[in-house]
Amino acid sequence: MSSRTFADRPINKLVLFDVDGTLTPARQGASPEIREILRALRKKVATGVVGGSDLVKISEQLAENGRHLSEDFDYTFAENGLTAFKLGKPLPTQSFIKFVGEEQYKPLVNFILHYIADLDIPIKRGTFVEFRNGMINVSPIGRNATIAERKAFQEYDKTAKVRETFVKVLKEKFPDYGLTFAIGGEISFDVFPNGWDKTYCLRHVEDEQFEEIHFFGDKTHKGGNDHEIYSDPRTIGHSVTSPSDTIRILKEMFSL
Repeated sequence: MSSRTFADRPINKLVLFDVDGTLTPARQGASPEIREILRALRKKVATGVVGGSDLVKISEQLAENGRHLSEDFDYTFAENGLTAFKLGKPLPTQSFIKFVGEEQYKPLVNFILHYIADLDIPIKRGTFVEFRNGMINVSPIGRNATIAERKAFQEYDKTAKVRETFVKVLKEKFPDYGLTFAIGGEISFDVFPNGWDKTYCLRHVEDEQFEEIHFFGDKTHKGGNDHEIYSDPRTIGHSVTSPSDTIRILKEMFSL
């Protein structure tokens, strides 16, 4: 046991968490209750966060008083693990644009923007395509929408199926790109190379040989951005409905 990095933890397990809908309300900060339970949990097991957003956005939601996220989690996986830290040290990274290439990227992003321009939905705001290191994030309403506008769009999308239809069109239009389209959060979907979903982060934890790896997420259904890691044979998946649901399960599992 002494050769393990986490030999100070009494239980040789890793618990990974999605962010939006699991540790926080979508794009909002973590509550004092969730912070308290995570601190207590980290005394027993190794912990990590794995989000589709970039490090800045995840930090805005989870980091306390300007601290680096690695002070509160053993593993920090932004953009599904394309930007990764273990105990505060950066791990190897990858690039979406290098994978796709400029010549293929331009037709893809042009098509997306034309499609959104022709969409007849109640409101549109701004930042419809957000370019990230490991993916692009596409939002029909725009990522500059307010929290109230996000909630309204999420309700509208349940019946209008704007994102579901959009993804279907993109799969048909670009079948040879080797891309996955994953609906997540309230207003958007992610586009990334096949295999660069949240399971990507698991390659960064293999060396520790944890007895178990648990994953908590809310978008665990097929097509949701937690589905692949939730159903992966290397993890034990827990589907939650809210941060309070996460707290309830953690208390039961680890006697917190």
